[in-house]
Amino acid sequence: MKCVLFVALLAGFSLAHPDARFPPQKVVERNTRIPRAPLARFRELIAAREGPNATSTSTAPPAATSPPLDVFQVAEPVLTPQGAAFRDGDHAPIGDSSPGGDDAGVTVVLFEHSFANSYGAPYVGNYTPPDYDFDHVVINFTVEVKGRQYDRTGIFYLGDTEVWRTSTAEPTSYGIRWVWLKDLTTFTALWKQSQTVIFDLESIVDDTYTGILNTTLTATFFKSPVAAENGRAPADLIIPISKRTGAAGQPSQFTYPEQAATNTISFPQNANRAVFTVDVKGQGNEEFWWSNVPQSAVNTFPDYGEYPGYSPFREVQVLIDDQLAGVDWPFPVIYTGGVVPQLHRPIVGIQAFDIKEHEIDITPWLPLLSDGEDHTFEIKVVGLDDDGVSSATLFNTTDSSWYITGKIFVWLDDEGSITTGTLSAPYASSEPSISFSQRITQNSTGGNDTLEYTLAITRTVSISSYVKTQKGEGTVTWSQSLSYSNNGGVYSQGFDNVNTFGIAGADTATGADFSYSASYSYPLYCLQSVAYSPEGNLTLRADLNQSLVHEVRGDSVFPSGLDAFAAAGGIDAAQFLGSLLSTSRNGTATYERPADNSYSTGVGSSHQIFSFAGITADDDEGGEEGEPPHSTELYYRDVSAYNDTVTGNLVEFLGQDISAI
Repeated sequence: MKCVLFVALLAGFSLAHPDARFPPQKVVERNTRIPRAPLARFRELIAAREGPNATSTSTAPPAATSPPLDVFQVAEPVLTPQGAAFRDGDHAPIGDSSPGGDDAGVTVVLFEHSFANSYGAPYVGNYTPPDYDFDHVVINFTVEVKGRQYDRTGIFYLGDTEVWRTSTAEPTSYGIRWVWLKDLTTFTALWKQSQTVIFDLESIVDDTYTGILNTTLTATFFKSPVAAENGRAPADLIIPISKRTGAAGQPSQFTYPEQAATNTISFPQNANRAVFTVDVKGQGNEEFWWSNVPQSAVNTFPDYGEYPGYSPFREVQVLIDDQLAGVDWPFPVIYTGGVVPQLHRPIVGIQAFDIKEHEIDITPWLPLLSDGEDHTFEIKVVGLDDDGVSSATLFNTTDSSWYITGKIFVWLDDEGSITTGTLSAPYASSEPSISFSQRITQNSTGGNDTLEYTLAITRTVSISSYVKTQKGEGTVTWSQSLSYSNNGGVYSQGFDNVNTFGIAGADTATGADFSYSASYSYPLYCLQSVAYSPEGNLTLRADLNQSLVHEVRGDSVFPSGLDAFAAAGGIDAAQFLGSLLSTSRNGTATYERPADNSYSTGVGSSHQIFSFAGITADDDEGGEEGEPPHSTELYYRDVSAYNDTVTGNLVEFLGQDISAI
């Protein structure tokens, strides 16, 4: 039954990709601005209601003593000293998942802080490592806010290094609350040293936007009750690729394309593995980059205004000494004010509270990086330029803006050892293959009425070298194969918009003593419309369907998530080759406001199915049709909401129904 529900929710999503491990169908401050995308225009129209005396009747007014509404992101549990815990911090351990023992670890309060007018004013504090032998770190970020406020971006730094990126939920008048637990064991090398803690959460409080973000961030350090995954310890060294302004108490993200995202650094000569990760988030006219229009069409609808352009495609490029080392085609995170806010309460969008990083293995570059010279690392975000008919090419910029940082995780041999080898050429593939078409139609008066376009892109990256380290020698490779499609349309002289979008990819790294692979797909369908009655009343409508399938095997930089289930005693993590996350979320929302702006009403419903599994065998060993082969489902959730209320909630942990918890 669960399989039928999950496939039904994914119906309509498909994107062929030969290298994905299974078909994807399985699964700057916001103000009035031009150019503006239709989704950005939605924000403007909703914000226009918000005079200090306006009222909202999207839900029944709560009693004066009502507690804040709990909002949440659906995700697999995380390991804590008490056992597996829900990401919202409740019920640790879940059911009978306690690993036993009396060691609760050490919890450190990193800060308690209220963010009000916080542009240019991040929280800055000091961290001293606890006097405790830990090998796991889990943070707890708790927020309460009430009133009126946009969703905001939060970035957590240890010194110059970004360690976590999140966003906030949009509040109700009577308040909301959320908690997010995240495993930050990956950054053990930083946690073992004294650090400057910087948390950048830019917000504004005034007569209109009244919500103050009251936050608490703690870190719990503990000894894991289960063995390290794959026996590989976290990186010995983490090198930030950032603005490096932590010493001045400032956040270290680059704002691109206004700033070049580049560092020239001295790289250690005794590395045996290195992985680059990128953090990116579109802001302003790039927040809804996946709905931007072809560059030739930005002025198609003069009465509406100029659209953001450079196409609905973005590629994040990582370059080493001006050579392409790898790419990231970003996941389209939709934040809690995105499209229509009623879509996101109380269930926020996929990755809204936890924006993931993409891994690019740069171990093949070690023969070059270990030569004792300085080397330049650069991150770019590129879009497309087009001829308005049938041709498009990569274009070396985007609209404004992207918040960007990167970092390099390095595993070291003994001091004095020098890594050598030969980097093969050519380093990577040529330009991506791009198929593009566009059509504009006119109405009876000769004005532009509709814009329709199709875009399909494929790209491969392949890099190899012969590397000799203290651990051994052999061929090291990094390869990527990706595909993208977007069928988009803008209608009604610019006021209605639809996108059927999808990305699928497969990444693989191999070396003498490590291997890593990831396959991923993320389709999205979004339809939104704006309508005015003859009296001037406004109606916004939106349908949003989004999915994510992510399979990881081998030596990932980040935790697989399997240890939370191993600690419960129900599984042996060593039996799994990797993890498989599959989720799909759909929603429908309507927003209405009369011409006099005296009040507003909104209705929203959402439904999400989430599955987390351990992979027990290779794909070529078979499996049931439509199912990832030989996986063991460890966690499952099927949850629905209408307006601010959860209307259905099925939760299973290690095969046991724990919905009542």
